[in-house]
Amino acid sequence: MESFCIPDEDLPDWAKPKTKDDPPAELKSNVYGAAKKTVFVLGITLLVFASARNSITWHFERFWGASKNIYEDIWRSIHIGLFDGDDFLLSTIGTHSFLFVYFWLNSLFFMFLDIFKPAYFMKYKIQEDAQVKMPELMKAIRVCIRNQFIGLLISVPLYFLSKARGQPSTAETLPTFHWVLFEICVYIVVEEIGFYYSHRLMHHRVLYKHIHKIHHEWTAPVSIIGIYAHPIEHIMSNLIPVFMGPFIMGSHFSCIWLWSCISISSTQVSHGGYHLPFFPSPEAHDFHHLKFTNNFGVMGVLDRFHGTDSMFVKTKAYDRHIMLIGLTPAKERFPDEEKKGGKTKKKSL
Repeated sequence: MESFCIPDEDLPDWAKPKTKDDPPAELKSNVYGAAKKTVFVLGITLLVFASARNSITWHFERFWGASKNIYEDIWRSIHIGLFDGDDFLLSTIGTHSFLFVYFWLNSLFFMFLDIFKPAYFMKYKIQEDAQVKMPELMKAIRVCIRNQFIGLLISVPLYFLSKARGQPSTAETLPTFHWVLFEICVYIVVEEIGFYYSHRLMHHRVLYKHIHKIHHEWTAPVSIIGIYAHPIEHIMSNLIPVFMGPFIMGSHFSCIWLWSCISISSTQVSHGGYHLPFFPSPEAHDFHHLKFTNNFGVMGVLDRFHGTDSMFVKTKAYDRHIMLIGLTPAKERFPDEEKKGGKTKKKSL
């Protein structure tokens, strides 16, 4: 799959510049709109997370026992019960065993969709004509497993950095839930900055040719290729931006686990290729893989600030870049346009 910038005439309708209703020119440099959308998405995410926490806590207390220190008990059983209080084993073997299982369990859903193509979910597929070929998928799996092993190796020096920073690990030092929510907000900002600039650097012609081109072999991404990358890119763009937030905040090791799970889910959704209801929209990053000169960030604020979404905002994909609250697919809410007889006509889906 040779990576290249697809000419406009060969793009699907939703990725072509719109013939009307173009966004105003000032949108290109207006950070306010992107920031407002980011705050909304972030607020909804944290609200759902808080609600889920309350529900999970209730079930834990019901089935685990009446203890009000339920999370301390769980973390103590992991830290002391599984790793005998050894922070090194917890940070390296423990963290990566847990995240390895989490990554591949998460991947099963999207891989099922890509392989078996259930009719109900196909209406949510962004690049409808894209087909996943098994040899390419197997190669991606091998590269992902290699990069996960590299992550295990990198966790050794990162562990010593964490200990030098004084990041706690015991059950008695678990932070309050409200503090965890605050830290997650900081992590998101730090990751956005780290990922945007490292990712954009990877698109420099020298680095792209030798490093980042591997990731862009997939012009129609699938969930696992968030970590389908050259080892250097995996360390610089995938691991370090995720690690830096907890490191700056001096966070508890449990927060690193939680944040890593959130980051894995985010990158798998953004690469998944399906714009599903009640999930964050993957339209921006899917567009990046199709025509890779736009949308370098995660949340879109820095893309708006630097004007690196200037092509994207002129397309139907930008209109569809919303969280779907309902079961109507984005392509039906914002249908493509066709030109017939010199007139623009809404495309029936």
